[in-house]
Amino acid sequence: MKIENGLKLSALSAPVERLFALAAEKTLALDRRWQQGDGAPVFTIAGSYTARAWTAWTQGFQFGNALLAFEITGDRRLLEVGRKATVREMAEHLTHTGVHDHGFNNLSTYGQLRRLMLEGAIERNEWELAFYELALKVSGAVQAARWTNLGGGEGYICSFNGAHSLFIDTIRTVRICGVSHMLGHALMGEQDAKINLLGRLLRHGKTTAKFNLYYGEGRDIYDTPERRGRTSHEAIFNVASGAFRCPSTQQGYSAFSTWTRGLSWAMLGFAEELEFLATLPESEFTAAGAGTKAEIMAIFERAARAACDFYMDQAAALDGICYWDTGAPELHRLGDWKSRAAEPCNDFEPVDSSASAIAAQGLLRLGHYLGATGERYFQAGLTVSRRLLEDEYLALNPAHEGILLHSVYHRPNGWDTIPAGAKVPAGESSMWGDYHLLELGTLLLKLTKGSYYTFFGAEGAGK
Repeated sequence: MKIENGLKLSALSAPVERLFALAAEKTLALDRRWQQGDGAPVFTIAGSYTARAWTAWTQGFQFGNALLAFEITGDRRLLEVGRKATVREMAEHLTHTGVHDHGFNNLSTYGQLRRLMLEGAIERNEWELAFYELALKVSGAVQAARWTNLGGGEGYICSFNGAHSLFIDTIRTVRICGVSHMLGHALMGEQDAKINLLGRLLRHGKTTAKFNLYYGEGRDIYDTPERRGRTSHEAIFNVASGAFRCPSTQQGYSAFSTWTRGLSWAMLGFAEELEFLATLPESEFTAAGAGTKAEIMAIFERAARAACDFYMDQAAALDGICYWDTGAPELHRLGDWKSRAAEPCNDFEPVDSSASAIAAQGLLRLGHYLGATGERYFQAGLTVSRRLLEDEYLALNPAHEGILLHSVYHRPNGWDTIPAGAKVPAGESSMWGDYHLLELGTLLLKLTKGSYYTFFGAEGAGK
């Protein structure tokens, strides 16, 4: 990608304000139409949101959209949508033992409400705050209980596929364990064994960094220096012996190419965890027993840098937008696609704007965390952000229920709508894409005003 080194945060203020005006209208309109008995909205078909019965991992994004739009616009109708829906609909997500998606659902709702209250955006009520924090404590412990032991004190939070499956997605959801730990909670096991939630987060992150990312060190014949930072969606283990067996994928093209949304989860997940872990004293790491602070931070930073470098150098087109998989079988038919802007309406392979929105936030956060040495990442994040905020990627048509256009859900399964007369999916939205664009916009506006936004606390210092 071509990084716009001269791009300033201030240049994005007006586009972000426009984004939230659009998001407020769309979110209120969808709330009026959507019947909760229909499940969670997942993606649009011909511009209308529909559900998809796989797992209900997007419901927190639905209500989180309302909370983020309220924060920026001040429209209290959005606050009431998000707050009431969280109380009414989200309890089952707190105790859902069958998924790895706790951080997605519950930090987007209970976590956002807690943050808004701590920052004074909504009136403080100690009982209400305690309710949000109790929810986060429970969610972190339930996610941590979904554990596969690899022996030697190591392991991971397994995906909904089963104990053998480690998804790269979970590196972003596992932050719920960090919040639960921060709030003083632990997972209680047999004979009152007290399981350290920070320890589970750290071990999961170490396992993900080791087995779902590649560093150009010859783990397989495709793990070459020029492919440093590629990711695999899924790592498969023998649960009896704890041995790693092979890379795999559920939503990418192959186990040996890079599904770009999986890459973006790694970019953002590791960057956010670095921000969180940097605030903890050495004594917390000692108690967790997963390694020293320096050791853990080095592992997480190495993973974050590698993933972000791969995105910038290998996965993104000239304008910073990525196609859905770096090994997509028809991508070569686009010619030298890296030398020009991504083309959502081409005849061969779809872009995935949702991956780009997640990636942009990861780039910004890693750049912010690294400070002066992270300028390249930060400017890359601004570059991707500006492109996503342009007309081509926004659902400006009032009849379209989405916000961010050209999102892809599950290309191998054929779940994405192909417009009439076209050959590949384009023009549709996803609930996670919309949400992550709003998260990105929130971060950009806060940075513009000299503040910051994290999943674990209230505002901090800006860049």
